[in-house]
Amino acid sequence: MSDAPPNEPDTKDWTWVLERPCPDCGFDARAAPPSGLGDAIRGNGAAWAPALERSDATTRPAPTVWSPTEYAAHVRDVHGVFAERLELMLGEDEPRFPDWDQDEAAVAARYDLQEPAQVLPELREAAERVAAAYDAVPDAAWQRSGLRSNGSAFTVGTLGQYHLHDVVHHLWDVTRPTTH
Repeated sequence: MSDAPPNEPDTKDWTWVLERPCPDCGFDARAAPPSGLGDAIRGNGAAWAPALERSDATTRPAPTVWSPTEYAAHVRDVHGVFAERLELMLGEDEPRFPDWDQDEAAVAARYDLQEPAQVLPELREAAERVAAAYDAVPDAAWQRSGLRSNGSAFTVGTLGQYHLHDVVHHLWDVTRPTTH
């Protein structure tokens, strides 16, 4: 069992990324057309290989900052959460999404003990599943709405853009040239 300290909890409401570019990773959700979400998510899934093939893929850059493998395990699970939310939005009128505590999920699934060689194919598979779900959204359904438990409202399109920012940002977290 690892004695790694927990990741620093992220308590920020990141919905602002739907209104302006992220100053960290540079992603601009407004420039990501919903029709391209599937391809963008697939591309992001494929782009994780170099980070997970590094010799230090399981090493945290700081005691409370996730390793590339922990970030990748998180991204894998994020794809599952967004696939569920997308399914809810397409199947119900204005659903309220169940809460998901990413920090609790990381501890429960022991991201700190997962192996890059296992996480990478799981991440790619999860990315493909959710990408195919976005590809299958009918044109008339992009404006369907749903609510996060804190009241943040999304359309199917903005949910996908928000999702895409999350995975792009986390890849940036592990590939940026500066240390954390």
